[in-house]
Amino acid sequence: MRLAASLCATFLALALGLPAAAQDLDRIKSDLRKKFPEAQIESVRKSGYGGLLEVAGGGEVFYTDEKTSFLLLGTLVDTKTRENVTEARLRKISAIKFDSLPLESAIKIVRGNGSRRVAIFADPNCGYCKRFERELVNVTDITVYTFLYPILSADSSEKSKAIWCAPDRAVAWMDLMLKDVMPTVTAKCETPIDKVVAFGRDKRISGTPTIFFEDGERVPGAMPIANFEKRLADAKSAKP
Repeated sequence: MRLAASLCATFLALALGLPAAAQDLDRIKSDLRKKFPEAQIESVRKSGYGGLLEVAGGGEVFYTDEKTSFLLLGTLVDTKTRENVTEARLRKISAIKFDSLPLESAIKIVRGNGSRRVAIFADPNCGYCKRFERELVNVTDITVYTFLYPILSADSSEKSKAIWCAPDRAVAWMDLMLKDVMPTVTAKCETPIDKVVAFGRDKRISGTPTIFFEDGERVPGAMPIANFEKRLADAKSAKP
């Protein structure tokens, strides 16, 4: 009987402690919002490192303590695994379900069996996009959805419209990326470019290229093709 009573007391203490912990996190979030009303404070959670609390908001991750007596901006690295914990969390909180992307508004290019999917937001004037496309052309068994995302230069929008209205959008895009050849504009057409830009701004896509893998995680900027191949494989295996 004493053992049963002791176990009941333990379970009761744990049950009472859970709401208190949640209330503490809510209080910390409220304190931060009062101290930094201009900041977007979306979530607060225990980081699991040295009593630090992880704060996420506005597409950023930073750290504080229970008294919100400081803000720590920077990178947190696990010394055992050498994992960049901050970067991993940023990828997770900025992820988007792949099928929620407006895929009908993208240029679709299939290579090989097309079994691996990736989406790329790219500007026609983006040098990094061109460099990445010149490596990406050698990757097979992939379906690439390219979203024209004209945010870099004054004429990026006109170039994007010309590519979208070309007789073969995929050919027009690859000609520009690989050969620096613009399509000849023969006629105007309705484009989804404004819709894509609005979507990207809503999802805080601030640079090109921005890559989305099939598991929803994003990578801002171009990446070495070996790393890209690994992420393709990881994303494929992560799918339910």
